[in-house]
Amino acid sequence: MAAEGGFVTVVSGLPRSGTSLMMQMLHAGGLPAWADGVRAADDSNPRGYFEHEAVKRLRSDNTWLPQARGHVVKIIHLLLRELPQQAGLAYRVVFMQRPLAEVLASQQAMLAREGRPAADPAVLHKAFETQLAQVEAWLATRADIAVLRLVHAQVMQEPRAAAEQLCSFLGLPLDVAAMAAAVDPALHRQRA
Repeated sequence: MAAEGGFVTVVSGLPRSGTSLMMQMLHAGGLPAWADGVRAADDSNPRGYFEHEAVKRLRSDNTWLPQARGHVVKIIHLLLRELPQQAGLAYRVVFMQRPLAEVLASQQAMLAREGRPAADPAVLHKAFETQLAQVEAWLATRADIAVLRLVHAQVMQEPRAAAEQLCSFLGLPLDVAAMAAAVDPALHRQRA
């Protein structure tokens, strides 16, 4: 399915905020994922991460973005500010929101599964609050970026309603039933 109008669909949010879940939904609905499969599924994301290595280099190389039109690409919140303003290129951002307590608990659990040391939750909480405020302020300055904010818990509890919101926001004939079916409530392991 190619997006009409030449926009790039972006899924963003804090790490562990439900961005992979949203990528799974949109992909199941018929929107091709801009992903390379380098980061394989694991116990933290058993259905995969849906990431592309090129996104990590967005600051230094954004030449791939026009090729991402008609696709959905996952871009971490800190890299949103690297999206260039280009004629003929617009963005529709699905920004995942999740309570910071859940984000931090999910990160701690992921690090524990990987045998890596956990970061100080208080420091991360403050950093994430600051970063989210900066991203929101920046988004307000960009007329070429439309934003739909979805709450992780609501997507988990009412996946069909979330799928319908996505279809309306993107203006694409996505498969609502397939999108809703992609949500597995058993994977909502960290709750505030």
